Amino acid sequence: MSTENEGTAVPPAPSAPPVPVASPEASRPHPTSDAGAPTTPLPPTPSAPPPATPPAPGAAGAAPASAAEAGWPPPAPSAPPQDPYAGAPQAAHPGHPGHPGGPTAGGGADGAGAWPPPPPATPSYADPGAGAGTAEGVGGAGGGSDWGTTYAQHPAPKAGRGRGGLVAAVLVAALAAGGLGGGLGYTLAKNDDTSGSTTVSASDSGGSVKRDPGTVAGVAAKALPSTVTIEAESTNGEGGTGTGFVFDTQGHIVTNNHVVADAVDGGKLTATFPDGKKYNAEVVGHAQGYDVAVIKLKSAPSDLKPLTLGNSDQVAVGDSTIAIGAPFGLSNTVTTGIISAKNRPVASSDGTGSNASYMSALQTDASINPGNSGGPLLDAQGNVIGINSAIQSASSGGLGSTGQAGSIGLGFAIPINQAKYVAQQLIKTGKPVYAKIGASVSLEESAGGAKISDQGSGGTEAVEAGGPAAQAGLKSGDVITKLDDRVIDSGPTLIGEIWTHKPGDKVTLTYERGGKTHTVDLTLGSRTGDS
Repeated sequence: MSTENEGTAVPPAPSAPPVPVASPEASRPHPTSDAGAPTTPLPPTPSAPPPATPPAPGAAGAAPASAAEAGWPPPAPSAPPQDPYAGAPQAAHPGHPGHPGGPTAGGGADGAGAWPPPPPATPSYADPGAGAGTAEGVGGAGGGSDWGTTYAQHPAPKAGRGRGGLVAAVLVAALAAGGLGGGLGYTLAKNDDTSGSTTVSASDSGGSVKRDPGTVAGVAAKALPSTVTIEAESTNGEGGTGTGFVFDTQGHIVTNNHVVADAVDGGKLTATFPDGKKYNAEVVGHAQGYDVAVIKLKSAPSDLKPLTLGNSDQVAVGDSTIAIGAPFGLSNTVTTGIISAKNRPVASSDGTGSNASYMSALQTDASINPGNSGGPLLDAQGNVIGINSAIQSASSGGLGSTGQAGSIGLGFAIPINQAKYVAQQLIKTGKPVYAKIGASVSLEESAGGAKISDQGSGGTEAVEAGGPAAQAGLKSGDVITKLDDRVIDSGPTLIGEIWTHKPGDKVTLTYERGGKTHTVDLTLGSRTGDS
């Protein structure tokens, strides 16, 4: 099912506060001014000593209380969430339904009253609290929780007669004073009027609203019509909400693999545009390792406008970013930020217990939450520079966790140069193609580099016979510390960097063996499919 939000119900506004019944003494007639303007009655001189002064309405009341191949396939990460390698953030995919968490609210305390009785106080409303929880598939940990949220409705807290009554009484006095001022103002205008009209026109000097193409509003207005909210549902009714964007005029939509994973085997898939038009769709291909998928609209409209793709290699730290998505099911949401870092090694999981995804990500502080997954990360000109894919969450997922996580300013996007290549392969063949060196590396936490394992997956040789690594003379136990000019501090970091390249690319590896450093050039091989 898709994620939804339920707003806090707002109780009806109270009726106008009643005016206290006047005492017999105060009801006696009094003279009015000759000008005809309303005046405030003056109390008569008492004939007897006045009674003791009653206490003022109570003013005290309780304030409301508020509340992250070298060889393939790498083993699936395991829970509980832990950092799989030093220096590389664990990340959670922000695009699946999850567990409800809700706000809390407090109420006010009654104040003491006296004569004349104060009018009823205006109700105060509870502030919703923030729910936080585990992220789905954190840091390569398999089987993370799903995504989503539900905000429960809460009744308005009880309003006391203390502070609220005082405010209402002041309001009555202000209204009376306002009536007096209005009456005098009208009389003066009438006396000075020589044109027969008392109407004053407001100045129309604001001018028309114009939003230049380079502004955030201009970029959003151009990009929003080409983004969609994706709802994926499996055959057993489970699913989630994510985002995608128009890739070509044939109806292909690019998104994350984990957004559509539930609908891959016979599930239901829909895409809804900001104008409300909804289309059924089908999965063309998905790459679990890259966390990229392509879907195609059925009966696609003829007026599709693909988003312009930028060059993620030219992105610089500090560049402005604009993210579009459906955080917590709120479709067509636009957030802004900057590029916080480049080439950030990130490992994440789709929460199904399958192998992890690895990326050398663009890091941004634009607010990204569950539901933003698969949406475009744009530059200031509106070019797509990445696909929003993962977030780092402060939620530990420990005892008492609500199963939710939110943005703390650490979002990660797949560079568009990599995603474009993957999407083109999926459209062409339906299967992903991965670059490889032909060696299995350890995925254990390590800060010294990517160590070639003693043996590969399923008991195979760690160094593939005849593969690129074997031809370059690499052996089990070698520790790879650099790929070209990129420092390699772990196995996942090496995998992410290799996958930013295409098969056939030539790279330079720096490795250590027996305490000595060596450098070797090799040509990357290829592997087709996720299995």
